[in-house]
Amino acid sequence: MNRPPELPTETIQAADAYARRIASCLTLSNADLPYDITERLRAARTQALARRKRPAAQPARRASVAKQVHSSGSTATLGGWGSEGGNWWRALVSAIPLTALAVGLVFVNLVQDETVANEIAEVDSALLTDDLPPSAYADPGFLQFLKTANQAQ
Repeated sequence: MNRPPELPTETIQAADAYARRIASCLTLSNADLPYDITERLRAARTQALARRKRPAAQPARRASVAKQVHSSGSTATLGGWGSEGGNWWRALVSAIPLTALAVGLVFVNLVQDETVANEIAEVDSALLTDDLPPSAYADPGFLQFLKTANQAQ
């Protein structure tokens, strides 16, 4: 794990002094605030302190996460295939949804192709078994006749 660079002591002391000056200014102006705002600020401070103390109480979880982090050069990954046994089993289980998706897509494609072929076959059989020749359907006058005949009924 990479650590952040250590800051010089003078920089840390200057930052602490600046923080103390800001805190004292806030404390002095706190007296001018109404009661409800000071109570909300007090509640926010206690919540912030509780959150600040909470991560120190969970070192076991950090240790388990640290065991799962694998670093290689300048990159780090969580978990990884080599961390535990049963690698082939995990690979098989993760490949099952992908295989089901591929089978489903192929099935949908086959059904769609069959549906389109059936529709085309119905149109072709209707044209061939009809009393009119297919060239009549291409005649614009015949199409106009069909439109007016449908409106008259």
